[in-house]
Amino acid sequence: MGFIKTTEQDSNYNHLEKMSVSELLKNINNEDKTVPLAVAQALPQIELLIQQIVNKLNDGGRLFYIGAGTSGRLGILDASECPPTFGVSHDLIVGLIAGGDSAIRKAVEFAEDSLTLGWEDLKAYNINSNDVVVGIAASGTTPYVISALEICNKNNIITGCITCNQNSPLSETAQFPIEVIVGPEFLTGSSRMKAGTAQKLVLNMITTTTMIQLGHVKGNKMVDMQLSNNKLVDRGTKMIMAELNISEKEAKKLLDTFGNVRLAIQNYKNGNK
Repeated sequence: MGFIKTTEQDSNYNHLEKMSVSELLKNINNEDKTVPLAVAQALPQIELLIQQIVNKLNDGGRLFYIGAGTSGRLGILDASECPPTFGVSHDLIVGLIAGGDSAIRKAVEFAEDSLTLGWEDLKAYNINSNDVVVGIAASGTTPYVISALEICNKNNIITGCITCNQNSPLSETAQFPIEVIVGPEFLTGSSRMKAGTAQKLVLNMITTTTMIQLGHVKGNKMVDMQLSNNKLVDRGTKMIMAELNISEKEAKKLLDTFGNVRLAIQNYKNGNK
């Protein structure tokens, strides 16, 4: 089968400007409902990539996301949420975007078309064969991403990708491709919509599953989370209360003493109160 950009195909809806707000919302929602079903079709591909990531991170490697525009922003979002959620280093999962950090807020013209900047951005982190690089591009044709993965492959670095078109150049380049085929967007070509939602769902799966596999979750709780605000301190206190069957005052004291839910529980059980 040849390569067809379904993400760029004409919307299934027309005359959007003539629809009422209610109609617009209903139709967007109907399209959004198809996204988890498309992700479900890709679960075997997602599993293969996660296995590679878990193996490398267990051996001291890192995970890099690299993308442009919406795809780059989503990778950075997912990477930035791992330290507070799972208590891991900011260096463990790194998100890179074409055009650098300023492109997170404001698009940098033609940055995604560079054939050299992707690898340069990775080299700044001393990328090596212990690491995994996942290219994110809804279109599957972004030069910044594809060129970086091509050089990774030559340097014995494991590569994966998340794309929303079948048989794309990016899928052909990545060793462990993930293709979530969401079809045409409600607003023709606006891949921040269904494609972006699909990428976010897959990214959630990758890091959450990886962190569980690496031991950063106990039961169903984020026992290694950073206590960076009052809400999280309260959540941590409740985790300790439930696990140890103690009062809120005791649990809060333990949390204040050890600064971490896991350590608080371990020390209590070891008699260090």
